[in-house]
Amino acid sequence: MTSLRIIGAGGHGKVVADTAEALEYEGISFLDHDWPGRDTNGRWRIVGQPSELGGQRFCAIGDNAVRARMFETLDLYDSPVLAHPSSMVSTSAQLGAGTFLAAGVVVNADARLGCGVILNTGCSVDHDCILGDFVHVSPGARLAGNVEIGANSWIGIGAVVREGVRIGRDVIVGAGAAVVEDVDDGVRVGGVPAKRI
Repeated sequence: MTSLRIIGAGGHGKVVADTAEALEYEGISFLDHDWPGRDTNGRWRIVGQPSELGGQRFCAIGDNAVRARMFETLDLYDSPVLAHPSSMVSTSAQLGAGTFLAAGVVVNADARLGCGVILNTGCSVDHDCILGDFVHVSPGARLAGNVEIGANSWIGIGAVVREGVRIGRDVIVGAGAAVVEDVDDGVRVGGVPAKRI
């Protein structure tokens, strides 16, 4: 298997590195803006700045806007999809470049995910969902069938989204929220049922 250089030496980067090891990548290292002042992230080495070229690269920055900027600036649209071996992905699902699926993730039939999407630990994306570029679905969140989420939106830990709901771009859904109605672009919602904050 090839080596992997992970951009972003934070906590999410450690999760990505663990997944890459489970997928039998070798020579896993980090690129981070704090280098050379900082040279390790957990048990992995930080070897340079994000702008350094060479080798296969994967962006592991949790912040949606920063991740999107990195994709554009560093042209990361050929990044691999990293799906933890314990994740379950339908053969009819489509996953964009640089998408990450953590342990226990489920992606069901005909779901379509854009580039740089993060599906975090134990979340589920049901049939026919459409997730735009740089969406982040937090641990334990649940998307029912036919949900659509616009680019750069963040679904908080443990949130649930009812079937057929449309969530706009740049939306933040609070932890534990129950989204039962469509959400406009750029809005923050929370609560049960979710309301604008």
